[in-house]
Amino acid sequence: MSQIKQLLRLRQQGHGKKKIAGILSIGINTVRTYLRKLEGLDEDIETLLALEDPVLQARFHAGNPSYKEDRYELLKDDLKYYHNELKRKGVNKQILWEEYRDANPKGYSHSQFCHHLYQYSKASKPTLPLTHIAGEKLLIDYAGDTMSYIDRDTGEIINCQVFVASLAYSDYCFAMAVRSQCVSDFI
Repeated sequence: MSQIKQLLRLRQQGHGKKKIAGILSIGINTVRTYLRKLEGLDEDIETLLALEDPVLQARFHAGNPSYKEDRYELLKDDLKYYHNELKRKGVNKQILWEEYRDANPKGYSHSQFCHHLYQYSKASKPTLPLTHIAGEKLLIDYAGDTMSYIDRDTGEIINCQVFVASLAYSDYCFAMAVRSQCVSDFI
């Protein structure tokens, strides 16, 4: 979720300027500036929260013309496709940009393409800050693809999983290679 949407939600919940600044880790003057701009808008908070992030950004930063161009309208229709393609193995932003430029020779440069793709990705995964209490939670999972090592005695290639644990409050992390995800290896 964009910082502006988070700020609007917190304001809607009745939080003061100092509290909002603390929760979002931004300066109180930044909060004041956004709230002053909010007062100058004709829409209420509910209406603003329903807007897409680029449109909401334009309400608060009207000087940014990048979302008003025709080439953005062409890119906007394909952003979902590019976002989903990025999840595939072996696909990166450079490959997607080259594909985009082949279809749109007068389209965005690589940096602007990546910027708009990043903005779309942020908007499609809304988040709110989470508060954790020290020692309360341990987050665990197995990470990524399997790894392997060679047994020195037999020369056999042995596949293994990577177990990862993280303390939610401090983000201290622990990782260890284990043979499998079965209960005996987990314990």
